Order: sequence, then structure tokens, then C-alpha cells
Amino acid sequence: VQLQASGGGLVQPGGSQTLSCTASGNIFAISAMGWYRQALGSQRELVAAITNFFGEASTDYADSVKGRFTISRDNANNTIFLRMNSLKPEDTAVYYCYVDILYGLDQVRNWGQGTQVTVSS
Repeated sequence: VQLQASGGGLVQPGGSQTLSCTASGNIFAISAMGWYRQALGSQRELVAAITNFFGEASTDYADSVKGRFTISRDNANNTIFLRMNSLKPEDTAVYYCYVDILYGLDQVRNWGQGTQVTVSS
């Protein structure tokens, strides 16, 4: 399974950016996809996730991004998007996408390579 993330870069405070992540390869059934981030010197934290990916999906957000970030999906292409608005310097981090895939009763999490988001003037 491969995850290709894109969309990172430098953005000014108050600006917007959209990340995308596409899963490909030996995918049987996706149960969830989402984003974590890790700032320098900090632990990795969950940013946003979509569960029940091919059903009536539900979303989950970190308190720090609620109302500013929106996660969405493109089922046909096994892709998720993270729309980030009103970006703050504290959003600066490496953002990692992940996909949880079901293989029968087993679930396996795969990670993308990470994309840097820097919020600075």
C-alpha cells in the first residue's frame, strides 16, 4: 500500500492550504483515513480523521483545529483532502496521512511520507 501526500509548503498566518492524500496498491477495504501532525519537539497528534470510509462516514477533529480545518473524501480515488483555513504559526508541523485497511478481521495502518506545512510571515 502506498500513500501519496501533497499540498504542503509555506503559507502566511491567516491563509489557507489544502493537503491531499491518495492510497493505492493492495487495498481490500478502507475503514478510515486521516491526518496526524508532528511539530518540532512535540509528539505526533491526530488532526482529523474520517471513519466508516465507504459508508455513512463520520469525522473527528482535534480541538485546536475545529472550525478551521475540514477533512473530506473522494471514495472513487481513495483520496482524502484536508482544507486548512485561518492558519496559525502553531499549525506548523509535518503532516502525515494514514489509511486503515481491513483484511478480514485484521486492520493494518499505513502511513504516508509526511508533508511539511509552515505558517510564517
